[in-house]
Amino acid sequence: MIYQGDSIQVEFVEDGIAELQFAAAGSVNKFDQKTLEEFSNALTKLADTDKLRGVIVTSSKSTFIVGADITEFLTLFADLDQTKTWVAKASRVFDQLEDLPVPTVAAVTGFALGGGCEAALACDYRVADTTATIGLPEVKLGLIPGFGGTMRLPRIIGPDNALEWITTGKNNSAVDAQKVGLVDAVVAPEKLREAALAIVRQAADGELDWQAKRQPKLDPLQANDTELTMTLVTAKGMVAAQAGKHYPAPHAAIKAIEQGAREHREKALKAENEAFVGLTQTDACQAMVGIFLADQQVKGKAKKAAKQATKEIKRAAVLGAGIMGGGIAYQSAYKGVPVVMKDIRQDALDLGMNEASKILDKLVERGKIDNKKLAKVLSSITPTLLDESIKDVDIVVEAVVENPDVKGKVLAQTESVVDKDAIIVSNTSTISIDRLAKSLKDPSRFCGMHFFNPVHKMPLVEVIRGKDTSDETVAAVVAYAARMGKTAIVVNDCPGFLVNRVLFPYLAGFSQMVDEGVDFAGIDKVMEKQFGWPMGPAYLSDVVGIDTADHCTEVMAEGFPSRMPRDKSSAIAKLAEAGRYGQKNGKGFYNYGIDKKGRPVKEKAPEVYEMLGISGKELSADEIIARCMVPMVNECVRCLEEDIVASAAECDIALLYGLGFPPFRGGPFRYLETMGLDKFIELADSYAHLGEMYQVTDGLRDMAKSGKSYLAG
Repeated sequence: MIYQGDSIQVEFVEDGIAELQFAAAGSVNKFDQKTLEEFSNALTKLADTDKLRGVIVTSSKSTFIVGADITEFLTLFADLDQTKTWVAKASRVFDQLEDLPVPTVAAVTGFALGGGCEAALACDYRVADTTATIGLPEVKLGLIPGFGGTMRLPRIIGPDNALEWITTGKNNSAVDAQKVGLVDAVVAPEKLREAALAIVRQAADGELDWQAKRQPKLDPLQANDTELTMTLVTAKGMVAAQAGKHYPAPHAAIKAIEQGAREHREKALKAENEAFVGLTQTDACQAMVGIFLADQQVKGKAKKAAKQATKEIKRAAVLGAGIMGGGIAYQSAYKGVPVVMKDIRQDALDLGMNEASKILDKLVERGKIDNKKLAKVLSSITPTLLDESIKDVDIVVEAVVENPDVKGKVLAQTESVVDKDAIIVSNTSTISIDRLAKSLKDPSRFCGMHFFNPVHKMPLVEVIRGKDTSDETVAAVVAYAARMGKTAIVVNDCPGFLVNRVLFPYLAGFSQMVDEGVDFAGIDKVMEKQFGWPMGPAYLSDVVGIDTADHCTEVMAEGFPSRMPRDKSSAIAKLAEAGRYGQKNGKGFYNYGIDKKGRPVKEKAPEVYEMLGISGKELSADEIIARCMVPMVNECVRCLEEDIVASAAECDIALLYGLGFPPFRGGPFRYLETMGLDKFIELADSYAHLGEMYQVTDGLRDMAKSGKSYLAG
């Protein structure tokens, strides 16, 4: 044995050939601080080993290395000097691998992401098996590669390919990596180790010129000035268009590559280190790392629930076809749970099947699935008009019209048909689960399962616990949601639950401004371009459906009469009364149509300005943002204080995945804490005269006084 650590071991596997194997005690290999130290020590030992002819770098697991240990980031980045020291020291470890006096080969299986990819880049050769996924996803954390990725990747696959990989953070298959020259060979998983050994033997025997393979990574980038300039200009234009001003990491990646292009390794790495350190101090990085950690927390809860679930969902049913029912049925079938789709009308069943078919056809067109998979998914959906077709299922998802009386009757009928241990859930967006549970004889097996539209794209499912819902029911439903590929957030029952409850104060703040004469299109522009929402509140209302939004205001007003009273003269109520329902009928705040090329278009509707009496009153961007966001954040705080949601992190994830809250802001609680609790309270107090939704809670004031954090722990 040449070296033995807790996560790394090195030993000779044949004459002169050593294997450096990552074998962490946990489920995956990752570069935490201890592993990086072991990596350095192992490489030092190798460099001093006599009769060494070559090294293969392998993993004992089904995945190579998933990257750095992100759980350490927020602590590391809290101190600037500590961050500088860490990244400089850590990146030097990868130089040690690159500087070994013998040829090196990385044997890549499963995920090789971030630092895992950078370890492979530091080797002379890379062989991957067909399961490999390779990439540098650091921009998704508001960062750039910090262990030499911006320096080595352009020198291996060319600056144009490298810029695309790094600025998008996309993952790449082994075959795609081979096409651009990152991987030297792709083999079957069972042949990976032998393939790596074969390459290192050839290099050690002089049949392959490994030193010539290594040298370009040590030298300035081999690209002529014109080519490099054009590549950088193109990349800057694409990043400006796609990432915009709110995401500094892709811009910093281009700058680091540009600054290091004409330098040897040491100076190129210095440019990368400086850019990386600068990004660690940005709000965007703090927010996006926070998202990752919150997501891990939520997924951890889902895994725990799945282990606790006493009932496995093997066959499901959806009541109510149409677009939503068809979407739910598709998602269940696509993820391997056969589903019965029941409705009382054949045309609704046809619509539901057509919805599933449309989604699948697009996947076939994009090459994501083949026709065999399409046929398998469709055959897993059984459309029916018959009640008895659902009697043997494990779970029934009720997705009929959003009317409590109708839902109650459907739920009661369902309970009379299915087995006594079948779970029944309602895909309601606002109606109280406890109210609906009164229709059932056994409410312990009932809860809410709120999907978001379009189901196949939106990652969130709210699992709503009623006062009589059993823990077993919640666990089984969370497990089913996870199997469907969804992120489940468990919330307690209240009108609107979590996401819609906090959305309506936001829309109310918007509507109040429109009622005062402020241009709705101008509000949308500020909330999209400056705050970062994927769509502004007027456009969102059109997409949700003005009639739907108006109906929901009645539900919210019933639950929170003093804070969310229904105003029949509000903009949304007026549009609903005028039959302007939004995208569904082509007219809402905006008019919708098709241009000459068949592309959908939206235009400001002049008649709406006249209908709503919009005078063109002007507000600053900061005021527009405050009047929309203060009510939403206040309602999030109330939901946490009332135990509607278990943690601030889960609330952040719910709004990110359910509403598209801007990722660079990290969610409502991250946004609140980035602003500072004292500053937020001062801002909210300046608008308190506008109504209760602008008034902060005593709990928030107490948090500010005590200097506590909602996101601590």
